[in-house]
Amino acid sequence: MATATHGSAGTPAQGDFDPIAVEVFTNRLLAITESMASNIMRASFSPQIKERRDFSVGMFDHAGRLIAQGTHIPVHLGSLMGSVEAVLARWRADQIEDGDVYICNDPYVAGGTHLPDISIITPVFVDGRLVAFAANIGHHSDVGGAVPGSTSAAARNMYEEGLRIPVMRVGRAHAIDDDLIGLVALNSRLPQERSLDLRVQIATNAKGTAAIRALIERMGGVAAFKGAVDGVLAYTLQRVRHRIAALPDERATFTAWLDDDGTGEGGRVPLTATVHRHDGRLVVDLAGSGPQSRGGLNVSESALRATVYYCVKAMLDPDLMANHGMADAIVIKAPAGSIVNPRPPAACGARTITCQRLAGAIIGALVSLVPRDRAIASSFDTMPTISFSGIHPATGAIYLSGETLGGGAGGRDAGDGMDAVHVHITNSRNLPTEILEHECPLFVEHYGLAVDSAGAGRHRGGLGIVRQVRALRDDTVFSTRSDSHLQGAAGAQGGGEGGRGKLIWNAGRDSEQPLPSKVKRLVLAKGENIRIETPGGAGFGDPATRACDALADDLIDGIITEDAARRLYGAALTDLALAAARGEAP
Repeated sequence: MATATHGSAGTPAQGDFDPIAVEVFTNRLLAITESMASNIMRASFSPQIKERRDFSVGMFDHAGRLIAQGTHIPVHLGSLMGSVEAVLARWRADQIEDGDVYICNDPYVAGGTHLPDISIITPVFVDGRLVAFAANIGHHSDVGGAVPGSTSAAARNMYEEGLRIPVMRVGRAHAIDDDLIGLVALNSRLPQERSLDLRVQIATNAKGTAAIRALIERMGGVAAFKGAVDGVLAYTLQRVRHRIAALPDERATFTAWLDDDGTGEGGRVPLTATVHRHDGRLVVDLAGSGPQSRGGLNVSESALRATVYYCVKAMLDPDLMANHGMADAIVIKAPAGSIVNPRPPAACGARTITCQRLAGAIIGALVSLVPRDRAIASSFDTMPTISFSGIHPATGAIYLSGETLGGGAGGRDAGDGMDAVHVHITNSRNLPTEILEHECPLFVEHYGLAVDSAGAGRHRGGLGIVRQVRALRDDTVFSTRSDSHLQGAAGAQGGGEGGRGKLIWNAGRDSEQPLPSKVKRLVLAKGENIRIETPGGAGFGDPATRACDALADDLIDGIITEDAARRLYGAALTDLALAAARGEAP
């Protein structure tokens, strides 16, 4: 089977570095990206960006090499890189003009990862020379397509997912193209929100370009800036190569499984990662992964790169700066026509479900190569998403509430996994209950931790989340995409499996009905509810070696019930923990 191999060699050779100068310069870059992030968060109109902070910003040099990314959504690294590369593939440097602004979102022709993520790219000129790009990406609540929210695991191709935007100029000579903004807005169920958020993205880049120019002036000119960029990228490359060289000279393989390919048919889908070092670079080979999804779970090249880079940074050097230098030390091999290297127009809307599971596979392989203090059991490794839409009674307009939910992180050699968190390539916040109920005719009946969802171990996994929402109006349209309903997260060093996800329609009633992990469109009547329970993280180490006091604390805190403790940890340890919880001497 043919494979796509991703890697590059555009970073300068390593040399001598002044670590203080590198640190000062990188922090200057990050200060600019964080300022851009603050601007887009405060000024945006949609809850997706303002409340959930589903956006990212980045800075690139004139050649399109990433030099800094804000500390936001890891998967957006792929979209940002891909969009700038698409600009430079579409226009030569001498065709790019001061005052241009570019827009794109398509996974196949414009470096995107899925259609709701729209990128805005703005070139930075100093003394008539192209020196850099400011870029940002925002998740837009709706860009058309077959379902509200424009994302469905069951989508059969890209044409069902919404408006495809190639790289286009949305600004010329510092003037916005209102017609193009209007075209994008018209294809959304929430046109005003689209128009306003796009204008905020454009304005954010304008502030970023001004800050970059000011930095270059403080540094003494373009030559000094370019030299500093080359130094930082070379330093990053040298540092990650040093980490790779420290790995044992062996191959490690791990396979994670999706419940299905998005259609609910055909059985589980493998995601296999084999990791090894070769000629000073880390090879991530995904041979053995499942075929191209018939649904929307396919992973585009940009999303694949972002996932791999995240895993390498997280496992080898968490303090490593995310830039092009890191990418030059990694080779990615992905079979053509597979779920991790699809052929257009395969649907990609729900790609994060696959990216999360793929991250779990890559990390699972790396666990056997890294020192024990960096080892971790599998986390819940998915991104459960729930969406409600309908007609708002107060305005008569369409409302749309979309939210991604956290789950349990895996236990580690050093301690328990975290409860109710996003993991891997997603990093957005929850949608506050007050915002949800204020903006939409919905009522949150329950929001808390999923008791008994933590995988057992010397160090337990983290707990998943319970979210139960009741419709206050007829004709409320619900959709969801999740995973790990058939098998929980894999434990490490003898640890237990994490709890599985659940989705229930009309929970707690006689008409209660379990639902599959992917639901394209379910129409709720007034008073009906949906309950989602997200998966927990897996345990690390033999459960029989868990400290009695730790299990006692879990019982006191309601993290685990007595019945589950006896089943997972054994009667003897549970009796000791119950006695400790009552303050009785052993």
